[in-house]
Amino acid sequence: MTTSLKTPRLLVVGDVMLDRYWFGEVSRISPEAPVPIVRVGRREERLGGAANVARNAVALGAQTALLGVVGQDEAGDTVQKMLADLHIDSFLSRDPAISTIIKLRVIGRQQQLLRIDFEHPPTDTALRNKLTKYNALLPDYDVVVLSDYAKGSLVNVAEMISAARKLGKRVLVDPKGDDFAPYKGASILTPNKSELRQVVGSWKTEEELTAKAQRLRESLDLDALLLTRSEEGMSLYTAGQAIHTPTVAREVFDVSGAGDTVIATLATMLGAGKPLVDAVEIANRAAGIVVGKLGTATVTKEELFG
Repeated sequence: MTTSLKTPRLLVVGDVMLDRYWFGEVSRISPEAPVPIVRVGRREERLGGAANVARNAVALGAQTALLGVVGQDEAGDTVQKMLADLHIDSFLSRDPAISTIIKLRVIGRQQQLLRIDFEHPPTDTALRNKLTKYNALLPDYDVVVLSDYAKGSLVNVAEMISAARKLGKRVLVDPKGDDFAPYKGASILTPNKSELRQVVGSWKTEEELTAKAQRLRESLDLDALLLTRSEEGMSLYTAGQAIHTPTVAREVFDVSGAGDTVIATLATMLGAGKPLVDAVEIANRAAGIVVGKLGTATVTKEELFG
């Protein structure tokens, strides 16, 4: 970020996960079933979900706090340590009744062969504690990012949006599900094509897409709707206009976590004082860089701005 921009303060809230990667060689098929045998030679752990959004924001120079729920377990300890190592302010509720969400990916010859998910929704007690913490933290941050992976951490999302907007905070939401009504009143929603299609139905032409996106934006009282469109780039819908930004991906290697990079970059740039259209263009550039990396990854200021 250039020196003329202020350091943004971001509060990231949502489903916190631990991404585990097991890398190995595949040289034969199992005699027990027609599946490859992977001899694991290396293991990696990365922050996932809302924690990956926070990780992306910190990589771009934002002062970042993360609010979410993890288990009182080894994976939760690992998440806490990784957050501390990255200087992300951690406000995690530790819920002894659940296990931390883990996505375990087995990689052979640079190909993902299998993903195993471990997940449990947080208890009501943990969610109440989180909401109390959220309301206490709000005044200290410029931008709120709500990262919804439909794992149960954002059941109070409408309440969170309302509280933030009353304090004049910008609220960005990465949505999930077939009903976006709980996100009403947010500043910006960042769905991808399949997420938008679930809510507004399919479209055949660009004009039809624009009409549906604008109707949705108006009905949810949003300042803007940013549609991420993979190889087609992004489309920004605001009052009275639609701006299309073509993709800048040089080589698509892995799209996992690209949405996290987009919303983290957008929030960081807006918090730093960039106009919305410029922030979208930079977020699009960041997405083009991150899809060229394996797994949930980040983009640095140097990669973005040279």
